[in-house]
Amino acid sequence: MLPPLKSLPVFETVARLNSFSRAAQELNVSQSAVSHQIRILENHLGESLFHRLGRNLELTKEGKQYLDTISNSLLQISEATTQIKGQQKTHIRLAVYSSFAVYWLIPRLPELKRLRPNLELSIEMSHGSPDLSDRTADFFITIEKEKRGFLFESFYEEELFPVCSYSYLETIKSRLNVISSKELIEKLNTTPNPLAQFSLITSHSIYDRHFEDWKRWFSNLQQSLPSTVQFHRFSHLMLAYEAAKHSLGIALVNDYMMNEKNDETALIKLPCSAFKTGDNFSLAYKESRKNEEAIQYLRKWLNEEAKALYRDN
Repeated sequence: MLPPLKSLPVFETVARLNSFSRAAQELNVSQSAVSHQIRILENHLGESLFHRLGRNLELTKEGKQYLDTISNSLLQISEATTQIKGQQKTHIRLAVYSSFAVYWLIPRLPELKRLRPNLELSIEMSHGSPDLSDRTADFFITIEKEKRGFLFESFYEEELFPVCSYSYLETIKSRLNVISSKELIEKLNTTPNPLAQFSLITSHSIYDRHFEDWKRWFSNLQQSLPSTVQFHRFSHLMLAYEAAKHSLGIALVNDYMMNEKNDETALIKLPCSAFKTGDNFSLAYKESRKNEEAIQYLRKWLNEEAKALYRDN
C-alpha cells in the first residue's frame, strides 16, 4: 500500500532541515500544516519518525531507515519530471574532507565554473568520514570502502611528508650549518635525526592521537621517535598546515595540500622521505545515479584534476 504521497516531501524536508519551522518556510506553508502531514505519515506507518525533545528534533532509527529508502525515489521522481519538462538537473552536492576542500578543491572551482557554467556545485565540508546518504550529499570523496547501493572508484592514495615555511627553512639551514640546497639534501636525506632538534607540529586527525604521524614517519626510516622532540599539538591537519605557515616548526602534510592551483604554496617540502598513511580516498555515488550526466561529468573532471597529484610529486 502506498503511503500518503503528499506527506513524503514534507517528511524529507523536515529531516533535511531538522526543523518543523524551517521546513514550513521552505515549503511555504504553515508549521501546523507541516506537523499535520508528519502525523498523517506516522499514523500510516505506525512508527514515530522523530524524537521531539523541546526545540530539538532528531530522526528515530525507523525515521533514518525510512528516509534512506524514500530519498532516492523522490530524487528519481524529480529527475523524471525535469526531463519531461525539458530541463536538466545541474545542482550537485559534494561531500569532502575539510582540508581537501580548502587546499585542493576550492582553488580549482573557477576552472570548473568556466568549463561547466550550468553546473551548480554545493560543497558539504566534513572533518570525519561523511555519512554516505542522499540526505548528506549526491557525490562523496571518502576513505570508506563499501556501502550497499554505492559505487566506489579509487581516487588518491595519501602520503605525508615534512614541510616548513620559507623563513623557518633559513632557521634549519643556520642550525645545521648548511648554505646550499645540495648540502641540505645531504644532511636530511641520509637520516631523520637532524629534524629532531627542531619543533615538530603534530595533529591527531589521521591517527586519532598526537605524535603518531611523526612516529610513523621516523619508523618508515627505521628509526624511533626521539624522546627529546618538542611538539606543537593540533587537532586537525588544516591547523598543522597553518601553524607551519606561521613558522612554528615542521609539519607533516599531504600531497593535495601542497598542490594549490595557480598559486605558490606558503610552505616548502623538505628533502626528506614521504610515507603512505594507508588511507585511500575514493569517489562514491549511488549506483542508481551512475548514468546522470552531472554525476558523470563531476567524476571525470575530478579524476582529470587528480592526475596532477601524481605528476607533480
